[in-house]
Parts: sequence; C-alpha cells; structure tokens
Amino acid sequence: MNEILTKRPHVVILDVNETLTDMEPLRARFEDVGLPGHLMATWFAGVLRDGFALTAAGGYADFAAIAADVLSGLLHGRRTDADADQVIDHVLRAFTELRVHPDVPDGMRTLHASGIRLLTMTNGAAATTERILARAGLLDLVEARLDVSGPRVWKPGRAAYDYAVDRAGVAPDQAALVAVHPWDIDGAQRAGLTGAWLHRRGAPYPSVMSAPRVSAPDLRTLAALWSDA
Repeated sequence: MNEILTKRPHVVILDVNETLTDMEPLRARFEDVGLPGHLMATWFAGVLRDGFALTAAGGYADFAAIAADVLSGLLHGRRTDADADQVIDHVLRAFTELRVHPDVPDGMRTLHASGIRLLTMTNGAAATTERILARAGLLDLVEARLDVSGPRVWKPGRAAYDYAVDRAGVAPDQAALVAVHPWDIDGAQRAGLTGAWLHRRGAPYPSVMSAPRVSAPDLRTLAALWSDA
C-alpha cells in the first residue's frame, strides 16, 4: 500500500475526530449520567450516518445539531441521572476537552519540519479543532482549520475535499488526506487526493473501498516515511 511514498505531498490535510483526537473519554460522559459507555460508539456512528444521509440527499446540518438530535433519540425511553438537555450538553461539551493521541504531536512536528504544509478538515467544528490543537501546543503548525460548514457537504462528499484543496491552493494530486476512517480515505481518493490510512484499530481495510495509497499504524510512523522520502 505504500508504493508512492517517494511522492511526498505538498499539503497534508488531517481529519480530526478519532484521527487526531482520542474519543474514548467520551464514554465516561455517558456513564456520568447513568448510560452505558458502549452507547458512545452507537451514538457517534448515528451522527455520521445522519450527516452522510443529509449530504447524499442534498441537505446539510452541522455536527452539533445532528449530534444533539441523535443523542436525543437514543435517550428516548431510557432512565438517566439527568434530563435530556443536561445529558446532551454534558456529552457535547466533552468535545472541547478531548486530547490528541500520543503519536500526534511528534507526527505533526515531523511533517511540518520536513516542509509539508498542514491543514485540518473535519465534519465537526473548526473552532473545536482549534481549542484542541492549542491545548496540545500544535496550533501554530496548522495553517488552516477547516470544517464542512464551508462547502456545506460532509466528507466523504467530493465537494468537501475540493473545498480543502482549493483553500490550500494546490491541485488534488499535490495533497494527501490522513484519516483513520476508510470512508474518508475512499472519498478523498475519488476526489484525486492521496489517501493515507492510519490503521490504529488493527481492523482490515474494507475490500469494497479504494485501497489507501499509503498506510501506517500511526501519525508518527507516517510522518517518518514521508520525511525520509
């Protein structure tokens, strides 16, 4: 999967949720209010489902609005230690408190030091990304923090990637999208970018999606591959 490592991208566009950030602490937020921690994964999958569905149908809503609606639906009929509005606020506020994965700081610094320009592009909110990166001391490495409110199309819709490379001022084949999600890799490659898959979870890559052009277990390893190219 690493046949084009010698073609180092001019620009690396980083996905945020789960790619840069460790979302496991969100489980504790569910447990705080009397919900099972495993419901977090169901909720997040539902948020992506509804965001993708709106994009496919030609609609749009931002992450926070969809996240609140999906959580409200999951709460229906369940007993919790707080009312629905309190639960939703408690969970969503946690996004601003998330930390990056341990390999992310070294990875981002290596990429930046090697002359690769860095941007972020998230289905979430750019303001949240900025707070997370600032807390990690990484904000000055990223020249633009983008989100899908610009194109009003969620990734993996093509317009989201077109928007990111346009903001970067490069051709798609000069940019790489780094993500842990195969659907994001597939979408980016269909838009002409290089897909760089971080296989943090160890799960196999889906055979029905376009295979990543580059893969690595974490961002530190990926950055070393590109910096040596």
